[in-house]
Amino acid sequence: MTFTGAIGAVCMFPLRAIINASVALGIHPNVLTLIGVLVNVAAAWTLALDHFVLAGVIMIVANIFDFIDGKVAHITGTQSQFGAFWDSTLDRFSDLALFTGLIWLYADRGSNGYVLVATLALIFSIMTSYARARAESLIDKCKVGFLERPERIVLFMIGAFTDRMAGVLWVILVLSIVTVSNRIYYTYLALNKKKLPSGLFWRFFFWRDERATIAYDIWVIVILAFVWLTPPEWVGDPTAAGMGLLGYLM
Repeated sequence: MTFTGAIGAVCMFPLRAIINASVALGIHPNVLTLIGVLVNVAAAWTLALDHFVLAGVIMIVANIFDFIDGKVAHITGTQSQFGAFWDSTLDRFSDLALFTGLIWLYADRGSNGYVLVATLALIFSIMTSYARARAESLIDKCKVGFLERPERIVLFMIGAFTDRMAGVLWVILVLSIVTVSNRIYYTYLALNKKKLPSGLFWRFFFWRDERATIAYDIWVIVILAFVWLTPPEWVGDPTAAGMGLLGYLM
């Protein structure tokens, strides 16, 4: 078992109990989805107020609801097309709320560079989901690219608990741009019935490895190392921050 797989297995123990309790109480999955969004809005507010650790705790609570709603729907047989639409729509609202909280924080600090980085990360994160949804209205499947919503949320939590949110934003921005780009190119190839390019670079570009695999673990380790090496005081000009990294590594 990979280490990300082990973490997932451990987390499932308390989640099963919460799922069973929700089923026993008869809570509708759409209500669970709504609660998760409202809790995420509270997390966004605490991010805006620079209470990062508290925001991390609240995000954990919010994403418990976000995770269990689909499981409860499956167990209780209440799955529906509207439920899928409701879940997907409110997920986007949660993402927008968290980024907005950070934009407010950096604007309040006068960190114009990170206002821009956070705004671009917001744009490309939303485009990641939109590109897949639009592509799958034209082709069967477009599940390529590493950085999907679960990875973004985990990165937000890591940034909150470690005070490395600047590094997290750079990771989200760069990998979201890559993910949007490869989904656009993948759709172009699929629609024109062209073969995928081969080679190590193209395997990364058209990321299709499942979670809890060795390849996934390696990528996670690289990302965590970058985030950890990012000094927490990186809240000013991103250009200066880039020069700071060179000095930090040397």
